[in-house]
Amino acid sequence: MSDGIMKRMGLIFRSKANKALDRAEDPRETLDYSYQKQLELLQKVRRGVADVATSRKRLELQLTQLQQQSSKYEDQGRKALSLGREDLAREALTRKASMQSQINDLQVQYQQLQAEEEKLTLASQRLQAKVDAFRTKKETIKATYTAAQAQTRIAESFSGISEEMGDVGLAIQRAEDKTAQMQARAGAIDELLASGALDDASGLGRKDDIEAELERVAGGSDVELELARMKAELTGGSPASGPQAIEQGRPQDAAPQQQQDTPRINYNK
Repeated sequence: MSDGIMKRMGLIFRSKANKALDRAEDPRETLDYSYQKQLELLQKVRRGVADVATSRKRLELQLTQLQQQSSKYEDQGRKALSLGREDLAREALTRKASMQSQINDLQVQYQQLQAEEEKLTLASQRLQAKVDAFRTKKETIKATYTAAQAQTRIAESFSGISEEMGDVGLAIQRAEDKTAQMQARAGAIDELLASGALDDASGLGRKDDIEAELERVAGGSDVELELARMKAELTGGSPASGPQAIEQGRPQDAAPQQQQDTPRINYNK
């Protein structure tokens, strides 16, 4: 496999991995993790300050003890001289001189520890200020991100482009289609039953010929009444009501059949 193909495969893999990580990454969690790391660093600096302060305090106690011992040797030398024991006075002063050398070394170490403690204390204070500022900024960014996320979800819900709302929209569309289909089927069955093309097996909705004819005549009467009203409006007259309107709207029926001849009485019989 050539180097070019390997490079392309590596680029594709890295781009897909980066895209997957970007989808999985939550900026709020990243900010909280960074803040936690800064707190851990601040704790380490504080422990360093405490350790240096402890060492400085230990040296301070040692210096106090050595200084007290040096003062004791000096007092012993004075007392030996007052008693005429120059040899004892010389020994006491020799020990004092040796003790003073230790005191000087400890004083140098004490000053170094004191300076280191001051630096660490100042660094701790500065780091504390940065951590506090980061915490404030972190909470602000988290609140802004949460608000933007909520606004995006609301906008997607209104626009219907979110996955959840898309599923809901499809479900509503399917329900509406099924409802319309059932309504159309029910209407078609009613029309077939009314026309007699489809028998009602239950016998509940079945009508005899007389009832069907009466309903047809009643429906025709309503049509004739509406037709008479429209004619009256067009001619400017008042619409007739009742059976009169029906008679006016209907075409003139053929002349009634001639009455049957009345039997004549033959008086000549």
